Order: sequence, then C-alpha cells, then structure tokens
Amino acid sequence: MRVMGGEIPGEDDFDAPNGSDGGDFGSGGFGGDDYGNDFLEPDGWLPEYELNYIRTRTPMPYVVVVPVHTDQLGRIEEVGTLLRVSDDGAVVERALVAGRVTYGEELRHAVMRHITRDLGPFALPAMPHTMQPFMVAEYFPMQGITPFYDKRQHAIALCYVVTMTGECQAKDETIDVEWTHVASDGIRSIVDQMPYGHGRILAQALNDAGLL
Repeated sequence: MRVMGGEIPGEDDFDAPNGSDGGDFGSGGFGGDDYGNDFLEPDGWLPEYELNYIRTRTPMPYVVVVPVHTDQLGRIEEVGTLLRVSDDGAVVERALVAGRVTYGEELRHAVMRHITRDLGPFALPAMPHTMQPFMVAEYFPMQGITPFYDKRQHAIALCYVVTMTGECQAKDETIDVEWTHVASDGIRSIVDQMPYGHGRILAQALNDAGLL
C-alpha cells in the first residue's frame, strides 16, 4: 500500500510515491500526482528509521478499493484491476487501488484520495453512503495467522467496492487499467493471479455480490 503522511518509502514499501520502487502490498508503485483538487498527498515523510520503529509497535491502517462498473440497477458488470510491472521486471502483476490512511483523515477522504491518485481525476467515483467495509483484511508479519502476510508490519486494510462513473486512466508506474466483465471466463484466472492478498479481496467482493 502507499506510504502516507510523513514516511520515506523503501524499495519494497507497500506504497512508494512517484519515482520510487515498491508499491501496494509489496510490489509495483503508485505514485502521487497533484491533480489540483482537495485529494492531494499529505506533505512530509517520516524518517525511515522512525517508520520502521512504528511498524514494529502498532498496526498500520489502510484502505483497499475494488473499482467496478455497474448497470442501471446497480449490479456489478465489470471489475477494474491495475496492471504494473513486478519489482524484478519479469512479469506484469494485477492489483487493486490501495493506500494508507493518514493521521486525522476520514476514511471517506482516504478512499477518494487513493482513487484519484491511482485512477486519475476523471474516474468520478460514486462514493458509498456508508464507510462500513465489506471486508477487513488483517496482514501480519508472521505467517499462518491469516491468509494475508506482510513481512514488515501488522496492517489492517478496510476494503470497499466503489463504482466508477467516469474515465479511469493509468498513473505513474501502472501500465493500464483493465476492465473485466464478471461473466467472463477469465475472471477466476484474474482472481487467482493477483498477489499480496488482492485476489482474496476481489474474490470476497464478487462472492458478496453472488458473482463468483
């Protein structure tokens, strides 16, 4: 996930900013652009030693967004995934929109900010009326506690399904934003190939909608 509010991102950080390696859930990178609106990146970064200290002592809050297109009745028709090159440059990986919640930031603002940064200012998300997540993904630095693992930290990710009504554009190290119809034969393959727990999150969103 993205580094938020006062951190110096490392090469394998969840959410390295523009021009840095690393990305959400351990690979890729989703840099932040100034789109001239209210949903900009917070100023300043924590020193890396301070970030590492905090990570060993407190859980880190994140939001994860499953972008969707819906029909006129609100039924999910397509899901969007971000395509990006892996850290080693060997493969193209899929990911969801994700990033950290900053100190003093409302969840609604965090969701909108990360959508704007990853999908551009014209994505026009129809924000949910409630910020009750459909899933909470708990990442632990110890394997075997949950299906979600991050060797660096204990992270709590609140997951949301958000409908996009505008034009989504790939940003920074993201190669493309790809939309897949939920009735497609390839939807299961997409779920299975998404690393860092994103496939499980997408599968849960589709299961909740009775689509998988």
